[in-house]
Amino acid sequence: MASVNTSEGLSFDFSEEQVAVREAARDFAQTQLLPGVIERDENQVFDKGLLKKMGEMGFLGMMVSPEYGGGGMDTVSYVLAIEEIAKVDASAAVIMSVNNSLVCWGLEKYGTPEQKEQYLPRLATGEIIGAFCLSEPEAGSDATSQHTSAIDKGDHYLVNGTKNWITNGGISSVCMVIAQTDYEKKHRGINCLIIEKGLPGFEVGKKENKMGIRASDTHSLMFNDVRVPKSCRIGEDGFGFRFAMGTLNGGRIGIAAQALGIASGAFERALAYARERKAFGKPIFEHQAVQFKLSEMATRIDAARLLVLRAAVLKDQGRDFVKEAAMAKLFASETAMWTTTEAVQIHGGYGYVKEYHVERMMRDAKITQIYEGTSEIQNIVIARALP
Repeated sequence: MASVNTSEGLSFDFSEEQVAVREAARDFAQTQLLPGVIERDENQVFDKGLLKKMGEMGFLGMMVSPEYGGGGMDTVSYVLAIEEIAKVDASAAVIMSVNNSLVCWGLEKYGTPEQKEQYLPRLATGEIIGAFCLSEPEAGSDATSQHTSAIDKGDHYLVNGTKNWITNGGISSVCMVIAQTDYEKKHRGINCLIIEKGLPGFEVGKKENKMGIRASDTHSLMFNDVRVPKSCRIGEDGFGFRFAMGTLNGGRIGIAAQALGIASGAFERALAYARERKAFGKPIFEHQAVQFKLSEMATRIDAARLLVLRAAVLKDQGRDFVKEAAMAKLFASETAMWTTTEAVQIHGGYGYVKEYHVERMMRDAKITQIYEGTSEIQNIVIARALP
């Protein structure tokens, strides 16, 4: 990719290190993730051996400081890697995104030295996996309406409630749980607690049977009088909502990169198929109707990529990126859904069967419009940030 300058003075001229990260991710995706990706989708299981390899490759703690065993990489490197992973396996990409963006990043930015030392080295290497627990049966987009309670008992909190649709819910060892301590204070009475699996009263619910990202496990988590030491609280009392929103802002960049990867993967397969498949005596790529579809795909994907990179660069520079992350997530997810649908159409009947991959990509794309803030929520975030 050539150097690109924007009106904000940003340029995307990848360093040798960033290019190397992208190539390593591409090679891993093509050689390790592609074989068996259809079977993992059908069986709804992500291979533990692949998860271990992702940890060994450094994909689960990319932005964590080397002090804690991470790669110490920038956000640009991170999104380049996620795009390549998501081109092949969106389930692997979301496992990677949650562990990096929502768990490791939030813990390193807001956690105490003791919390970082206890958890980050194992999370960054994939020895353990993390989960981010915000959504509830009645608190999805309305994150202020937390019904899970963390009642102050002096030296500990007593946690009760249910969290829904938790990515990595079954495979995680440590969870960042958002809960209400003081209902009268509303969002200012919310805390984030680090809760380890295995504590009495902590139960993992059934695995959700999803339309897409089926190899990524999604569970409900139940808390019944779970005793959590106050040393496991992130930040001061009442900081939980700000923690959640700050973490999600960065997480949206990861999901935008995942959506971008899904779109890019579907486009590459559609383009290759159009050049091989013949109809009316010539490759369908030579038919204008197909050319227009591919042209529009390429344009939307490039636009999405620029939005994702802009948000990543702003984050790396320590500048405000909330609006830009929302724009990237909104546009990339909408692009993923549209592109994968068109990729199926270009494949015709073959696009509707599993062995050509694009039907899975279309199913995977839909969730990017929903989790970590729906498209409607992104529009609200963008509108509120307008001058």
